[in-house]
Amino acid sequence: MSYLVPSEFVTKMVDSGESKVFMSTRDTLIRAFMAGAILALAAVFAVTVTVQTGSPLVGAMLFPVGFIMLYLMGFDLLTGVFVLTPLALLDKRPGVTTGGVLRNWGLVFLGNFGGALLVAFMMAFVFTMGFSTDPGPVGVKISSIGEARTLGYAEFGAAGWATIFLRGMLCNWMVSMGVVGAMISTTVSGKAIAMWMPIMLFFFMGFEHSVVNMFLFPSAMIMGGDFSILDYMIWNEIPTALGNLVGGLAFTGLTLYTTHVRTAPKRALVR
Repeated sequence: MSYLVPSEFVTKMVDSGESKVFMSTRDTLIRAFMAGAILALAAVFAVTVTVQTGSPLVGAMLFPVGFIMLYLMGFDLLTGVFVLTPLALLDKRPGVTTGGVLRNWGLVFLGNFGGALLVAFMMAFVFTMGFSTDPGPVGVKISSIGEARTLGYAEFGAAGWATIFLRGMLCNWMVSMGVVGAMISTTVSGKAIAMWMPIMLFFFMGFEHSVVNMFLFPSAMIMGGDFSILDYMIWNEIPTALGNLVGGLAFTGLTLYTTHVRTAPKRALVR
Protein backbone atom coordinates (compact mmCIF):
# COMPACT_ATOMS: atom_id res chain seq x y z
CA MET A 1 0.00 0.00 0.00
CA SER A 2 1.12 3.59 -0.58
CA TYR A 3 2.40 4.84 2.76
CA LEU A 4 2.71 8.41 4.02
CA VAL A 5 5.46 9.15 6.53
CA PRO A 6 4.35 10.42 9.96
CA SER A 7 5.25 14.06 9.28
CA GLU A 8 2.87 13.97 6.30
CA PHE A 9 -0.11 12.17 7.83
CA VAL A 10 0.07 14.13 11.10
CA THR A 11 -0.21 17.33 9.06
CA LYS A 12 -3.29 15.76 7.45
CA MET A 13 -4.67 15.20 10.96
CA VAL A 14 -4.33 18.90 11.77
CA ASP A 15 -5.83 19.90 8.41
CA SER A 16 -8.76 17.54 9.01
CA GLY A 17 -9.37 18.97 12.47
CA GLU A 18 -9.38 22.50 11.06
CA SER A 19 -11.88 21.61 8.33
CA LYS A 20 -14.25 20.03 10.87
CA VAL A 21 -14.25 23.15 13.06
CA PHE A 22 -15.38 25.29 10.10
CA MET A 23 -17.89 22.80 8.69
CA SER A 24 -21.49 24.02 8.50
CA THR A 25 -23.97 22.96 11.16
CA ARG A 26 -26.05 21.06 8.59
CA ASP A 27 -23.13 19.08 7.20
CA THR A 28 -21.71 18.33 10.65
CA LEU A 29 -25.04 16.96 11.88
CA ILE A 30 -25.69 14.88 8.77
CA ARG A 31 -22.22 13.34 8.75
CA ALA A 32 -22.42 12.60 12.47
CA PHE A 33 -25.93 11.14 12.16
CA MET A 34 -24.84 8.74 9.44
CA ALA A 35 -21.72 7.75 11.37
CA GLY A 36 -23.76 6.93 14.48
CA ALA A 37 -26.27 4.92 12.45
CA ILE A 38 -23.65 2.89 10.57
CA LEU A 39 -21.65 2.14 13.71
CA ALA A 40 -24.87 1.04 15.44
CA LEU A 41 -25.60 -1.39 12.61
CA ALA A 42 -22.05 -2.72 12.89
CA ALA A 43 -22.61 -3.29 16.61
CA VAL A 44 -25.83 -5.23 15.90
CA PHE A 45 -23.96 -7.24 13.29
CA ALA A 46 -21.12 -8.08 15.69
CA VAL A 47 -23.48 -9.09 18.50
CA THR A 48 -25.52 -11.22 16.07
CA VAL A 49 -22.39 -12.99 14.84
CA THR A 50 -21.22 -13.55 18.42
CA VAL A 51 -24.56 -15.05 19.45
CA GLN A 52 -24.87 -17.26 16.38
CA THR A 53 -21.29 -18.54 16.38
CA GLY A 54 -20.69 -18.52 20.13
CA SER A 55 -17.36 -16.80 19.44
CA PRO A 56 -16.78 -13.20 20.59
CA LEU A 57 -13.55 -13.20 18.58
CA VAL A 58 -15.42 -13.72 15.30
CA GLY A 59 -17.77 -10.86 16.17
CA ALA A 60 -14.80 -8.61 16.97
CA MET A 61 -13.06 -9.54 13.74
CA LEU A 62 -16.11 -8.47 11.71
CA PHE A 63 -17.17 -5.35 13.66
CA PRO A 64 -14.57 -3.08 11.95
CA VAL A 65 -16.48 -3.25 8.63
CA GLY A 66 -18.84 -0.57 9.97
CA PHE A 67 -16.02 1.69 11.09
CA ILE A 68 -14.28 1.32 7.75
CA MET A 69 -17.46 2.08 5.80
CA LEU A 70 -18.27 5.25 7.70
CA TYR A 71 -14.75 6.66 7.48
CA LEU A 72 -14.43 5.91 3.78
CA MET A 73 -17.66 7.89 3.33
CA GLY A 74 -16.21 10.84 5.28
CA PHE A 75 -18.64 10.62 8.22
CA ASP A 76 -17.65 11.72 11.73
CA LEU A 77 -17.65 10.02 15.11
CA LEU A 78 -17.31 11.83 18.41
CA THR A 79 -14.23 9.74 19.21
CA GLY A 80 -12.55 10.99 16.05
CA VAL A 81 -13.24 14.71 16.49
CA PHE A 82 -12.09 14.45 20.11
CA VAL A 83 -8.62 13.80 18.68
CA LEU A 84 -8.48 15.88 15.51
CA THR A 85 -10.09 19.25 16.28
CA PRO A 86 -7.92 20.13 19.34
CA LEU A 87 -4.82 19.72 17.16
CA ALA A 88 -5.97 22.59 14.93
CA LEU A 89 -6.36 24.71 18.06
CA LEU A 90 -2.89 23.77 19.33
CA ASP A 91 -1.43 24.53 15.89
CA LYS A 92 -2.95 28.01 16.09
CA ARG A 93 -4.80 27.66 12.80
CA PRO A 94 -6.45 31.01 11.92
CA GLY A 95 -9.99 31.29 13.21
CA VAL A 96 -9.91 28.07 15.24
CA THR A 97 -11.10 28.78 18.77
CA THR A 98 -11.99 26.78 21.86
CA GLY A 99 -15.62 27.68 21.25
CA GLY A 100 -15.41 26.35 17.71
CA VAL A 101 -13.97 23.05 18.91
CA LEU A 102 -16.64 22.68 21.60
CA ARG A 103 -19.35 23.53 19.06
CA ASN A 104 -18.10 20.75 16.80
CA TRP A 105 -18.05 18.25 19.66
CA GLY A 106 -21.60 19.17 20.67
CA LEU A 107 -22.99 18.87 17.15
CA VAL A 108 -21.23 15.57 16.50
CA PHE A 109 -22.51 14.20 19.82
CA LEU A 110 -26.09 15.11 18.88
CA GLY A 111 -25.75 13.69 15.39
CA ASN A 112 -24.15 10.44 16.55
CA PHE A 113 -26.82 10.01 19.21
CA GLY A 114 -29.63 10.65 16.75
CA GLY A 115 -28.31 8.09 14.27
CA ALA A 116 -27.64 5.48 16.93
CA LEU A 117 -31.07 6.02 18.52
CA LEU A 118 -32.86 5.59 15.19
CA VAL A 119 -31.11 2.26 14.58
CA ALA A 120 -31.81 1.20 18.19
CA PHE A 121 -35.54 1.72 17.62
CA MET A 122 -35.53 0.10 14.17
CA MET A 123 -33.66 -2.99 15.33
CA ALA A 124 -35.80 -3.32 18.45
CA PHE A 125 -38.86 -3.21 16.18
CA VAL A 126 -37.33 -5.89 13.93
CA PHE A 127 -36.30 -8.16 16.81
CA THR A 128 -39.77 -8.03 18.39
CA MET A 129 -41.97 -8.05 15.26
CA GLY A 130 -43.22 -4.57 16.03
CA PHE A 131 -43.00 -5.07 19.82
CA SER A 132 -45.44 -7.98 19.68
CA THR A 133 -43.05 -10.82 20.62
CA ASP A 134 -40.00 -11.45 22.81
CA PRO A 135 -36.78 -9.99 21.37
CA GLY A 136 -35.04 -13.30 20.73
CA PRO A 137 -31.45 -14.32 21.53
CA VAL A 138 -29.75 -11.26 20.02
CA GLY A 139 -32.13 -8.84 21.70
CA VAL A 140 -31.68 -10.63 25.03
CA LYS A 141 -27.91 -10.40 24.62
CA ILE A 142 -28.07 -6.66 23.95
CA SER A 143 -30.28 -6.17 27.02
CA SER A 144 -27.85 -8.12 29.19
CA ILE A 145 -24.94 -6.01 27.93
CA GLY A 146 -26.83 -2.85 28.90
CA GLU A 147 -27.44 -4.07 32.43
CA ALA A 148 -23.92 -5.42 32.95
CA ARG A 149 -22.31 -2.18 31.78
CA THR A 150 -24.39 0.10 33.98
CA LEU A 151 -25.59 -1.66 37.12
CA GLY A 152 -22.53 -3.91 37.01
CA TYR A 153 -20.26 -0.88 37.35
CA ALA A 154 -22.54 0.86 39.85
CA GLU A 155 -22.07 -2.01 42.32
CA PHE A 156 -18.46 -0.92 42.77
CA GLY A 157 -19.12 2.79 43.27
CA ALA A 158 -16.17 5.08 42.55
CA ALA A 159 -13.99 2.14 41.53
CA GLY A 160 -16.61 1.13 38.96
CA TRP A 161 -16.81 4.67 37.59
CA ALA A 162 -13.01 4.81 37.33
CA THR A 163 -13.01 1.46 35.54
CA ILE A 164 -15.41 2.79 32.90
CA PHE A 165 -13.26 5.89 32.50
CA LEU A 166 -10.12 3.82 31.97
CA ARG A 167 -11.90 1.51 29.53
CA GLY A 168 -12.99 4.62 27.66
CA MET A 169 -9.39 5.84 27.54
CA LEU A 170 -8.13 2.51 26.24
CA CYS A 171 -10.94 2.39 23.70
CA ASN A 172 -10.20 5.70 22.04
CA TRP A 173 -6.47 5.08 22.15
CA MET A 174 -7.20 2.24 19.76
CA VAL A 175 -10.07 3.86 17.85
CA SER A 176 -8.05 7.01 17.22
CA MET A 177 -5.27 4.80 15.88
CA GLY A 178 -7.88 3.61 13.40
CA VAL A 179 -8.76 7.21 12.51
CA VAL A 180 -5.09 7.97 11.92
CA GLY A 181 -4.72 4.67 10.08
CA ALA A 182 -7.11 5.95 7.43
CA MET A 183 -4.64 8.76 6.74
CA ILE A 184 -1.42 6.80 6.39
CA SER A 185 -2.32 5.23 3.06
CA THR A 186 -3.66 6.52 -0.24
CA THR A 187 -5.27 3.21 -1.25
CA VAL A 188 -8.60 1.79 -0.07
CA SER A 189 -7.05 -1.55 0.85
CA GLY A 190 -4.27 0.13 2.81
CA LYS A 191 -6.73 2.31 4.71
CA ALA A 192 -8.94 -0.71 5.50
CA ILE A 193 -6.07 -2.80 6.85
CA ALA A 194 -4.72 0.05 8.97
CA MET A 195 -8.17 0.72 10.46
CA TRP A 196 -9.08 -2.93 10.98
CA MET A 197 -6.40 -3.87 13.50
CA PRO A 198 -6.98 -1.39 16.36
CA ILE A 199 -10.80 -1.47 15.98
CA MET A 200 -10.86 -5.26 16.29
CA LEU A 201 -8.68 -5.01 19.40
CA PHE A 202 -10.91 -2.48 21.19
CA PHE A 203 -14.11 -4.41 20.47
CA PHE A 204 -12.79 -7.80 21.55
CA MET A 205 -11.30 -6.38 24.75
CA GLY A 206 -14.66 -4.89 25.78
CA PHE A 207 -13.43 -1.30 25.97
CA GLU A 208 -16.09 1.42 26.19
CA HIS A 209 -16.95 3.43 23.06
CA SER A 210 -19.32 6.34 23.62
CA VAL A 211 -21.01 6.08 20.20
CA VAL A 212 -21.43 2.30 20.26
CA ASN A 213 -23.01 2.75 23.69
CA MET A 214 -25.42 5.33 22.27
CA PHE A 215 -26.95 2.37 20.46
CA LEU A 216 -26.47 -0.49 22.94
CA PHE A 217 -28.06 1.11 25.97
CA PRO A 218 -31.15 2.75 24.46
CA SER A 219 -31.70 -0.48 22.52
CA ALA A 220 -31.40 -2.51 25.72
CA MET A 221 -33.88 -0.23 27.50
CA ILE A 222 -36.40 -0.46 24.65
CA MET A 223 -36.22 -4.26 24.83
CA GLY A 224 -36.69 -4.47 28.59
CA GLY A 225 -33.27 -3.90 30.15
CA ASP A 226 -33.69 -3.29 33.88
CA PHE A 227 -31.89 0.04 34.28
CA SER A 228 -32.79 3.72 33.92
CA ILE A 229 -31.69 6.58 31.70
CA LEU A 230 -29.92 8.06 34.73
CA ASP A 231 -28.07 4.77 35.27
CA TYR A 232 -26.98 4.84 31.64
CA MET A 233 -25.74 8.43 31.74
CA ILE A 234 -23.95 8.32 35.10
CA TRP A 235 -22.66 4.76 34.99
CA ASN A 236 -21.65 4.64 31.37
CA GLU A 237 -22.07 7.43 28.83
CA ILE A 238 -20.51 10.31 30.80
CA PRO A 239 -17.39 8.51 32.09
CA THR A 240 -17.01 6.73 28.74
CA ALA A 241 -17.09 9.99 26.76
CA LEU A 242 -14.61 11.62 29.15
CA GLY A 243 -12.33 8.61 28.92
CA ASN A 244 -12.60 8.62 25.13
CA LEU A 245 -11.57 12.28 25.09
CA VAL A 246 -8.57 11.88 27.38
CA GLY A 247 -7.33 8.59 25.92
CA GLY A 248 -7.54 9.54 22.25
CA LEU A 249 -6.05 12.99 22.68
CA ALA A 250 -3.30 12.04 25.15
CA PHE A 251 -2.16 8.72 23.68
CA THR A 252 -2.60 9.42 19.97
CA GLY A 253 -3.24 13.06 19.05
CA LEU A 254 -0.75 14.81 21.30
CA THR A 255 2.01 12.23 21.01
CA LEU A 256 1.96 12.31 17.21
CA TYR A 257 1.58 16.09 17.02
CA THR A 258 4.36 16.75 19.53
CA THR A 259 6.91 14.45 17.93
CA HIS A 260 6.12 15.01 14.24
CA VAL A 261 4.87 18.63 13.99
CA ARG A 262 6.16 20.53 17.02
CA THR A 263 9.32 18.54 17.32
CA ALA A 264 12.02 19.31 19.87
CA PRO A 265 15.34 20.71 18.64
CA LYS A 266 17.53 18.09 17.02
CA ARG A 267 20.30 16.68 19.14
CA ALA A 268 23.59 18.45 18.59
CA LEU A 269 26.31 16.32 17.09
CA VAL A 270 29.34 16.15 19.39
CA ARG A 271 32.58 15.95 17.44
